[in-house]
Amino acid sequence: ITLVLGDLERGDRTKIITLITLDVHGRDVVNKLITDKVESVGAFLWQQQLRFDFDPSNLDTNIKICDYKTKYFYEWVGNTGRLVITPLTDRCYMTLTQALTFKLGGSPAGPAGTGKTETVKDLGKNLAKYVVVSNCSDGMDYKSVGRIFSGLVQSGAWGCFDEFNRIRLPVLSVVAQ
Repeated sequence: ITLVLGDLERGDRTKIITLITLDVHGRDVVNKLITDKVESVGAFLWQQQLRFDFDPSNLDTNIKICDYKTKYFYEWVGNTGRLVITPLTDRCYMTLTQALTFKLGGSPAGPAGTGKTETVKDLGKNLAKYVVVSNCSDGMDYKSVGRIFSGLVQSGAWGCFDEFNRIRLPVLSVVAQ
């Protein structure tokens, strides 16, 4: 903490604050595991955590949370800050990754300004997956939505459609097909 209060370059400050954020979350998780006397790697309290394992045999990093397993995607997203991880963030990660297990997408719901988009972006950072955020409006037609989908498929990025409910019903009907 003393280091953050000192004179740092912007990039170094971002790195250190990110490490502190992740460390505080790690401390909270360990305290919860101790308090609940978790003794098995099969315990749900452990399984629901986003975990990273390095496999030296093939030099891959594997990511696990509940039933979801994937390889780290190695997409460089820059030296950016991280979202503060709360129990609700953990639940969102768990829900979205379980949807991915079944080859589905997710649609976080809630009041404006509660961090739905930021949570999806932060999960993408955790998996090193690029997330493209599109702010939807009633001016979008099926061609513009189709171009967005085409770009996402070609790049392998995730799409996060902010204010999806603003798209007109006839356009949604075409998109749904």
